[in-house]
Amino acid sequence: MRAIRRFTVRPVLPEPLAGLSDLVLNLRWCWHADTRELLNSVDPELWARTRHDPVRLLAEVSPQRLAELAADKKFTRHVELAQADLSDYLTEDRWYQEYIAQNPDAPKAIGYFSPEFGVTEVLPQYSGGLGILAGDHLKAASDLGVPVIGVGLLYRHGYFQQSLNNSGWQQERYPLLDPNSLPLTLLHDHGAADGAERPVVIEVPLDGRTLYAQVWVARVGRVPLLMLDSDIEINSGPDRDITDRLYGGGSDHRLAQEILLGVGGVRAIREYCRITGAVLPEVFHTNEGHAGFLGLERIREYMTGVDGRPALNFDAALEETRAGTVFTTHTPVPAGIDRFDRDLISRYFARFDPVDIDRILALGAEDYEGGDPGKFNMAVMGFRLAQRANGVSQLHGEVSRQMFHGLWSLFDTAEVPITSITNGVHHETWVHPSLLELLESARGNTDTVLDGYDWSALERVDRSTIWSLKRQMRIDLIEMARDRLAGSCAARGLPSDWTADVLDPDIVTFGFARRVPSYKRLTLMLRDPDRLKRMLTDPKRPIQIVIAGKSHPDDEGGKRLIQQMVQFADQEDVRHRIVFLPDYDISLARPLYPGCDVWMNNPLRPYEACGTSGMKAALNGAANLSIRDGWWDEWYDPAFGWAIPSAEGVDDPNQRDDLEARALYDIIENEIIERFYDTDSRGLPHRWIQTMIETVAGLGPKVLASRMVRDYVERLYTPAAASSRQVSQTPTSAEDLAAWKRRVRELWPQVSVDHVESLSGETIEVGTSIEVSALVRLGELKPEEIEVQLVTGRVGPGDELLDIRSHPFPAGVDQPDGLRRYQGKVTTERAGSIGYTVRVVPCHPELANDAEMGLAALPKITEP
Repeated sequence: MRAIRRFTVRPVLPEPLAGLSDLVLNLRWCWHADTRELLNSVDPELWARTRHDPVRLLAEVSPQRLAELAADKKFTRHVELAQADLSDYLTEDRWYQEYIAQNPDAPKAIGYFSPEFGVTEVLPQYSGGLGILAGDHLKAASDLGVPVIGVGLLYRHGYFQQSLNNSGWQQERYPLLDPNSLPLTLLHDHGAADGAERPVVIEVPLDGRTLYAQVWVARVGRVPLLMLDSDIEINSGPDRDITDRLYGGGSDHRLAQEILLGVGGVRAIREYCRITGAVLPEVFHTNEGHAGFLGLERIREYMTGVDGRPALNFDAALEETRAGTVFTTHTPVPAGIDRFDRDLISRYFARFDPVDIDRILALGAEDYEGGDPGKFNMAVMGFRLAQRANGVSQLHGEVSRQMFHGLWSLFDTAEVPITSITNGVHHETWVHPSLLELLESARGNTDTVLDGYDWSALERVDRSTIWSLKRQMRIDLIEMARDRLAGSCAARGLPSDWTADVLDPDIVTFGFARRVPSYKRLTLMLRDPDRLKRMLTDPKRPIQIVIAGKSHPDDEGGKRLIQQMVQFADQEDVRHRIVFLPDYDISLARPLYPGCDVWMNNPLRPYEACGTSGMKAALNGAANLSIRDGWWDEWYDPAFGWAIPSAEGVDDPNQRDDLEARALYDIIENEIIERFYDTDSRGLPHRWIQTMIETVAGLGPKVLASRMVRDYVERLYTPAAASSRQVSQTPTSAEDLAAWKRRVRELWPQVSVDHVESLSGETIEVGTSIEVSALVRLGELKPEEIEVQLVTGRVGPGDELLDIRSHPFPAGVDQPDGLRRYQGKVTTERAGSIGYTVRVVPCHPELANDAEMGLAALPKITEP
């Protein structure tokens, strides 16, 4: 018989060991080396067997061992010190406390919503980069003292576990997770009228019925992560399965998950703050469109009256919501955006009173050129519900401004209000502990010290020490790879006796690990298999490659790519030099990044949003070998690795792949191998070690998640909090702003630029002025409600203005016939063909940017 449910009996710890419970239930242990060392010392063999799961460790450790530890004064003292250290970490002032003291506009709390969180492999609630990024965001926020509350879903089956069959085809398995065996606590309400303590239950209207969810809390250092769970008795059978697995099921299932995440998440935050006394968020951050319905719930709250304030109409509620909302898009391809049939949205929100369904549908409408009127677009709703939005690298910001230009079609692509904050990674999670010790212990130029580590410290470390450490990192990777490869062979029914000798700690090691959609091109390295084999098996200077990655269960094309790679790696003449490791997760990634000398990434440019795996490798001294896409496009430097030339001008995809694969092979053969095996009499490759030193020093401060979170605080969270307070400062502020926008939209057709005249000659010199006069018709709008701008730029094909700059005109002068003359000038700063035009845009102190309303008036151009 099989168990249909499991539960975990947690031990009653002896009093001297009681502090272990606090340490285990706060996920800081997953990135805090001293706490992990303490947990390892409980029972090293059991710690390894439980795959570093502290809840399982304490559940399975023998009573005799606990008694021994309780009597061990050295161990109990270690527990006391670790508990005191955690207490200090949770309560002491950190970066944000100093920041908010100097910046009163900074938010008192931020709600951070994401469909997945990759905090630790023990809590498998992530599929790939989006979830790992969200986990690193919470960890860095905790380290900095930023008052974030995370919100996600608790998937009872998590994301799938990957294995391979005999032919190398991906197999998926969804093990059942017992929340009681995870480092979670159930949120309880201690203030019931009858004095009883009951689990908090969130109610969400859904397709004409009510969905219920309980709330589990994970402690990510200082940050609470609220995870909603629909698998409770009060729900009907199908509703219990809404939180069954990450990215599973069809459109109805996915939509139900996203409504629970957004609408239920806001309600969960309110309950958590009511019960714990935590400050309610002023800013809400939507990490990708999946969580976008949080904006609808906030609109509903404002329309029904919230926090003792009077009820607002929809337009005013929208302004209140937008002012305090930040939206991050991670998607560089339209196919990655969630889109639902409008009829499905209408059905699921039929009882979302008092919000009118037509207003809901309008938020996600693709009512722009090329859009599908039958679809509801979650990213489009995200942009319309957020006053501030960003992509996750500079290049991705450019791609996003092009993708979503239709929402702001009257503005130049560069003016689309989507900024960029490049992702970062949490160094204490991803950097090898021994390397961190080197960076922490050295004391050099304080200008290079960030977050307690001196990223230039390797410059002052003996090179033999650096190289010995890197070799040990390779050994750690190889031991993990051999163990996983042996297990995979056994599961596939293949002999595994050969796996004990795969890979070599003295061979240049390449890593490639990521999700496996087609655009990431897992198999580009196989374009010329014979040439790759020659590199792998060279008797004097071989290479070796470690590969991992999962394909979405419904992506047959991605699975075929994995199978091709596995079948190549299965060949007897190369299997000792190239391995595919199944079930890519945090536990696999941790030794993989440090153990690689070169990190490969070869997506189709520009379809990589960021690519944080290369950042993790760089922090461990690995050189990047990558297409200049994502973060590598903005921070590439020959000192840090190599750029694979991108053949974007080639239309034939096969020819493009051939060209880029050839460039990849050339760089490996002619540059990487030459540098790695160029050693002195002691076997030290000085040029390679210098690359390691410069990579850590040059990229370290840039790729940190702490830098990323600081950027969010300073560039998005603080302005959003200021806007939110501004729009809510009086009971009528939001209503006034909404009424003003409504009036401007109604009167905008009356606005026109009737005549533009140059007061300068056709040819002028750099440093002199272009002076322009314009006659503008405002209709019923007041002069202070608009801004007239002189827009200049280089002249491109079709007289398009490129690299535009806008310059406000001084206040105008009324003219007869309802016209107003504006006259201004701008000094030329560059030579060449410079063009200009005049533009009128709405103007209000509470607009975040010129393009916010999507309105502009330009001179009419008469074609010859």
